[in-house]
Amino acid sequence: MLSLKSGLSVLFTLLLLSQAAVARAELPDFTALVEDAAPAVVNISTRQKVPERIAAGPGQQQMPDLEGLPPMFREFFERNMPQAPRNPSNGRQREAQSLGSGFIISADGYVLTNNHVVTGADEIIVRLSDRSELEAKLIGADPRTDVALLKVEGKGLPIVKLGKSDDLKVGAWVLAIGSPFGFDHSVTAGIVSAKGRSLPNESYVPFIQTDVAINPGNSGGPLFNLTGEVIGINSQIFTRSGGFMGLSFAIPIDVAMDVANQLKTEGKVSRGWLGVVIQEVNKDLAESFGLDKPAGALVAQVLEDGPAAKGGLQVGDVILSLNGQPIIMSADLPHLVGGLKAGATANLEVVREGARKTLQLTVGALPAEGEELAASGTPEAERSSNRMGVRVAELTVEEKKSLDLKGGVVIKEVLEGPAALIGLRPGDVITHLNNQAIDSAKTFTSVAQALPKNRSVSMRVLREARASFITFKLAE
Repeated sequence: MLSLKSGLSVLFTLLLLSQAAVARAELPDFTALVEDAAPAVVNISTRQKVPERIAAGPGQQQMPDLEGLPPMFREFFERNMPQAPRNPSNGRQREAQSLGSGFIISADGYVLTNNHVVTGADEIIVRLSDRSELEAKLIGADPRTDVALLKVEGKGLPIVKLGKSDDLKVGAWVLAIGSPFGFDHSVTAGIVSAKGRSLPNESYVPFIQTDVAINPGNSGGPLFNLTGEVIGINSQIFTRSGGFMGLSFAIPIDVAMDVANQLKTEGKVSRGWLGVVIQEVNKDLAESFGLDKPAGALVAQVLEDGPAAKGGLQVGDVILSLNGQPIIMSADLPHLVGGLKAGATANLEVVREGARKTLQLTVGALPAEGEELAASGTPEAERSSNRMGVRVAELTVEEKKSLDLKGGVVIKEVLEGPAALIGLRPGDVITHLNNQAIDSAKTFTSVAQALPKNRSVSMRVLREARASFITFKLAE
């Protein structure tokens, strides 16, 4: 007979084996998904004529000879090495190549990829899973979302199944297929780390963040859910090394397909636009505007004759929701507005001077890049209260006109005090202080003298024609 000790040992071993079997059963098996979806994933290579670089001068790093390297590695190093200036006068050109990924969305040959994979290309080659190559035509591209639509000639081509990125949940398994460094049909897997991520200079894409291994060459490839549906386009990584570091970002397929359909039917992409500059609401700003918690989008600037101005939106309003959808982070607002069409109605819930109200306005069309913002003898400076520590002057008529302002004061000198501590500079324009409009140096002095102590106070400042709210506290 087994001893008690031996019996417990056997029982414990069986328990571990059982737990291991359960764990194995819970892990996803991607083999069927890959077999079904991989034929519709393509490799994209481009060729482009670019001016030849001149030799590095004194103090410049010499570009190494990369001609002997395979294109996939040469392109990677060219993107990450410091580059010597080009010499347009010598007239010589060389051929640059790049690699990326894409996927077929229709049997007659429409292909989705990233704009940055094909931008500036003189020739685009799509290589299918059977290694056949087809020349592609660029139907259209949208730099704002980094989406491009290509067309190859073909019939009965394999296609991917499209899902709904809105249905995706954080923690769900996802899989990527692409061509990192040119290695075709490489498969990597991970989970959804977050949804609705905003990246710098990417206002119109609520990115899907994952920990799927993505590297140069994966760009433009599909991100699949466990049912084999494409729910995103792999677009960017966060990296300090040039390679994967655990943070990958994909364009939601709902956003990408809306862009692709507009490019296909209209040749361009139109988006909704309010005509405001917004900023995040932090704890101090929330306190100064009488909010229960940091949330919403603070209106720092309203552009003249824009939809927001015509609809009654004002500087200092905090937008809490749009058409019933809450604005938690300020970046939520561009995502929602961009999805509306020009002429659509937007119902905004805002907080103004501590009270909630609803505004209804008509959404405009987003102008071309660089056109969203208007372009940007001084009276004697009046010294403000020593509690602020600045000398200010009223704006001239010309300054008000160039900045599209009706009031405000310009800082002429920053002395010791709160202004210096919060980073104000000469040339900054103050238009609001403690939720009050500043129309003159006298008003500024009066408001500054009455500022409360040990409570967050907001100030609206224009620097180089860009407006933002900052907060500070005055000590006893």
